Amino acid sequence: MGEKTTIPEFHGEGEIPVYVARPEGQSEAAIIVVPEIFGVNEGIRQKCENWAKKGYVALAPDIFWRFAPGVELSPDVPEQMQEAFGYFQQYDADDGVKDIEAAIRWLRHEQAVDKVGLVGFCLGGRLAYMAAARTDIDASVGYYGVMIDQMLGEAHAIANPLLLHIPTADHFVGPEAQKAIHDGLDAHPKVTLHDYEGLDHGFAAELGNRRDEAGAQLADSRTEAFLAAHLR
Repeated sequence: MGEKTTIPEFHGEGEIPVYVARPEGQSEAAIIVVPEIFGVNEGIRQKCENWAKKGYVALAPDIFWRFAPGVELSPDVPEQMQEAFGYFQQYDADDGVKDIEAAIRWLRHEQAVDKVGLVGFCLGGRLAYMAAARTDIDASVGYYGVMIDQMLGEAHAIANPLLLHIPTADHFVGPEAQKAIHDGLDAHPKVTLHDYEGLDHGFAAELGNRRDEAGAQLADSRTEAFLAAHLR
């Protein structure tokens, strides 16, 4: 089982709550699991545990810690979905990148890992793209990342491998946005894109009504192989 702890904010201005799951033996690689807009809930903790079983140190940061620390929400409860949208409106993704940098530093120095990867979902998928462009993360994976089509001007800065999972029926990332992502990234030597025909946003959630079992297993198998290739 993992544990809740804190790590120093990048500039030392506070402590970031995190959930950390560790493998049984020493690991040379770690994975930052960046949540959706629902906080470090049971599903995200389960993803951390799954990575630990595969031999990685896994860390999930509380992305809303500055204004809603410790929040855990369910996308299957309408009131909680609306609450999550409110937090999304307050959230500053630039702060999120700084928190990822803090996690990278903590993992490399305090957990003595050689390489750090990232897997993010929804808002976390956007942060996976931003981390690939703005940090020295060794490899990043984004599931149904939002607003990436608005940040394609940063693509030239992606220096390490990035994998993006794109469900074609995503009701938050429409066809025009998907086309822009493909047009902007298909030719990028460091970027791999996978489409999932007919699947919607959230299809790879561990728990709840949104999960598509076949799609989730396919995407997760691709993620596992991708990170093993670049972190091992």
